[in-house]
Amino acid sequence: MKSISKILMIVALMGFGTLAFAQNSRALQYFRPVGQDGVNVFETPKLDTVPYEGLKVRVGGDFAMQFQALDHSNTADNLVDLGSDFNLPTANLNLDVQLYDGVRMHLRTYLSAKHHNEAWIKGGHLQMDKLDFIREGFLEGLMQYTTITIGLDEFDYGDAHFRRSDNARTIYNPFVGNYIMDAFSTEAFGQVTLQNNGWLAVVGLTNGKLNQNVTLSANSDNKPSFYGKLGYDQQLNTDLRVRLTGSWYINNGTTSGTWLYGGDRAGSRYYNILKTEAIAADPDNGIVAVPSEATDFDGRYNPRFAKLTALQINPFIKFKGLEFFGIYELANGNNEFTAPTADEEGSFTQLAGELLYRFGAEEQFYVGGRYNTVKGKTRESATEDLEISRVNIGAGWFLTDNIITKLEYVNQEYKGDAWTGRFAGGEFKGIVIEAAISF
Repeated sequence: MKSISKILMIVALMGFGTLAFAQNSRALQYFRPVGQDGVNVFETPKLDTVPYEGLKVRVGGDFAMQFQALDHSNTADNLVDLGSDFNLPTANLNLDVQLYDGVRMHLRTYLSAKHHNEAWIKGGHLQMDKLDFIREGFLEGLMQYTTITIGLDEFDYGDAHFRRSDNARTIYNPFVGNYIMDAFSTEAFGQVTLQNNGWLAVVGLTNGKLNQNVTLSANSDNKPSFYGKLGYDQQLNTDLRVRLTGSWYINNGTTSGTWLYGGDRAGSRYYNILKTEAIAADPDNGIVAVPSEATDFDGRYNPRFAKLTALQINPFIKFKGLEFFGIYELANGNNEFTAPTADEEGSFTQLAGELLYRFGAEEQFYVGGRYNTVKGKTRESATEDLEISRVNIGAGWFLTDNIITKLEYVNQEYKGDAWTGRFAGGEFKGIVIEAAISF
């Protein structure tokens, strides 16, 4: 009850903040719309359509909850029983501030998450689309194509992070879960984005760390991460839009750069799947206590390479109501080992295809499916591949621009003889219903 009271109080405060500070709150410069209007928006556009009217604060929020009806199994048959019920709701608090003409700040706080029940800041950044604060018209010929972003927040590797659920902000994701290898991290970064006539280029640098710490040890081998993107995105006619991008990420430090597929501290969307039963100690019968095995991130996969080179290619095609989004991703470990035997980190390949059909007068309804596989080895010497496959089939309805409800069937399998422990022969499947509000 205390958690519910806190959330209600925060909602009331946000409502007051919106009334007090954010008249005409949507009118921020170079801003991705919140709600259905922001679906299929990737990098923030360079259209200078909003006049600067002084300091403006936009207070927003995201709320999401799910009804989960999943079953799971594995070879050992040692998993907890899962019922059908509601998960703990999640919530975000968002602040977007127009600080100056062409200069905007973003800050997101997770009020409640699967991995953290307490409120804590996810990250924030400063985005500059003009440099008039230096001198009016300063480099305006260059800045009409350029965006400079600096902060400690998610950075622009790949296109999948624009379609994923970010804790409670699920309105851009047509399904409930994110991809199996979920390329998302919050690191100290700086990036430059160029957009002109459909062409796109991004180049950036992070410090490679999710958890910031200036302390060094004998094992510290910190290196910065370099990333970038090249692509083309054009509305060819009233019916057809085509986008194709390729992104890369490189880090060669053994104590940094391991977070690209494990940087989401909110936790995965499917709750308590592949969680083992705890065994109580019974000394009289020689039984030793065994704790339950589970993490808040089960359902995803992070190869945890010490040194990482990743490449993600994303096609996106929308013809009238028909929409396709894809992922071809390679993640290679670059670290070599000499003890106890010479070996090298392995590699993984992720493939995903998402096909949707949106319909209705405002395309407020959709149906579709997603197929996602991950296959590879953590070490080159491994004789068998680890393989995960997932099928999602679902539908959604935007009740309003800011309210969505989704229904999906999910089936995820851990295939092959390489899996051990609770993941050997692992599978979960069933129905999840999600309702979400973003404003």
